[in-house]
Amino acid sequence: MKKLKVLFLILFLATSAAAQTNSVDSLIDKEYMSLEELYEHLHSNPELSYGEIQTSTRIAEELRKLGFDVTEKFGKYEDEKRTAYGIVAVMKNGKGPTVYVRTDLDALPIEEKTNLSYASHVKEKNDEGLDVPVMHACGHDIHMTVFVGTARVLSAMKGRWKGTLILIGQPSEERAPGGAAAMLHDGLYSKFGKPDFVLALHDNASLAAGKVGWAEGYALAGVDTLDITIRGVGGHGAYPADTKDPVVIAAETVVDLQTIVSREVPPGEAAVVTVGSIHGGTKHNIIPDEVKLQLTVRSYKKEVREILLNGIQRITKSIAQAGGVPADREPLIDLHPDAYLPATYNNPALVQKTIPALEAALGKDNVVKTTPVMGSEDFSFYSMQDLSVPAFMFWLGAVDPQKIESGEKLPSLHSSLFAPLPQPTIKTGIKAMTAAVMNLMK
Repeated sequence: MKKLKVLFLILFLATSAAAQTNSVDSLIDKEYMSLEELYEHLHSNPELSYGEIQTSTRIAEELRKLGFDVTEKFGKYEDEKRTAYGIVAVMKNGKGPTVYVRTDLDALPIEEKTNLSYASHVKEKNDEGLDVPVMHACGHDIHMTVFVGTARVLSAMKGRWKGTLILIGQPSEERAPGGAAAMLHDGLYSKFGKPDFVLALHDNASLAAGKVGWAEGYALAGVDTLDITIRGVGGHGAYPADTKDPVVIAAETVVDLQTIVSREVPPGEAAVVTVGSIHGGTKHNIIPDEVKLQLTVRSYKKEVREILLNGIQRITKSIAQAGGVPADREPLIDLHPDAYLPATYNNPALVQKTIPALEAALGKDNVVKTTPVMGSEDFSFYSMQDLSVPAFMFWLGAVDPQKIESGEKLPSLHSSLFAPLPQPTIKTGIKAMTAAVMNLMK
């Protein structure tokens, strides 16, 4: 008798899960045509960071129609002249956990070259007042469409989950200081309630549409941004002995900085020191007074970050000193704390709790473990610096599977040629995020 009861329970749960999946599928199919129209509209009408006016208005309208209590223009930048176009949408549905789901809203200053019928031809003025092309080259249009689709499905299935669902449309993910810090600075958690869980997804330019990927623990790197001014004593290029040449000193500095990763960071720990820009001099025969370097420095762990930053300070100053640069002309090292992004840490318990739900919704073969990357995301702020808020960002495959199978070179995120395959990407994203949320709010 006991065995029959257990068998009945297993069959009941399996049938319920299948019925729920079928219900989600039918809802997604019903909504898909309007969601694709929304996606093409968002793709064709991108807006740069700090200026997501029409984008945020459209997303807020979509959520308000579903019965969410929507707050617009939420967020507070350190520069008080800037308006934050953040969205917070709340749906209370009985007693249960508080779950946040986040999307980003902004686009990039890139000229689109995809030749899509709905390609962006938008130009906007940047902070310097120059007209620049704008494109959703990082897939935030996909994120927003999945976000709205998930909201539609969850609002239609309110009888199957309990708790408080809070959807956040975050501005300026592509800039630092970004929108996550601005929304928290404006009291996101104190005004709307500290979450039990925070979820997000990000499209992936190397993963097939129809699949999702996950990493446990550190998933994306923390980022520091530095400007270094190598100062010397300029003069005529024909008389280098009368100068302290900052070009030579800068060249040696660029090379020696790489030894921090290879010789100071413990093997097995991830770290990157990249000099992305070097500028100095005006003419062939003039030794300049200074050379400017711009660096991005990436790591996961606090102790590795300290090794990197301390090493940059020590090496930069010691090379200048060895080159005979006077003490009053030592290098200037400007670390931008307002541009710092912590590493994105996927809470292991939350990851392990969510994976079975993703596998049930998509099939086990379509939920794959991925390796951490040295890219960055300000989603990391939602965990708080002490990681007291469990958060999980998973990858959403966006590439035509045939292109992956063919072995052709794929455009990356932030490429002018990046173009997700809409239908399977959007549908998979909605199924995955809906399953993740409902699993936490049973």
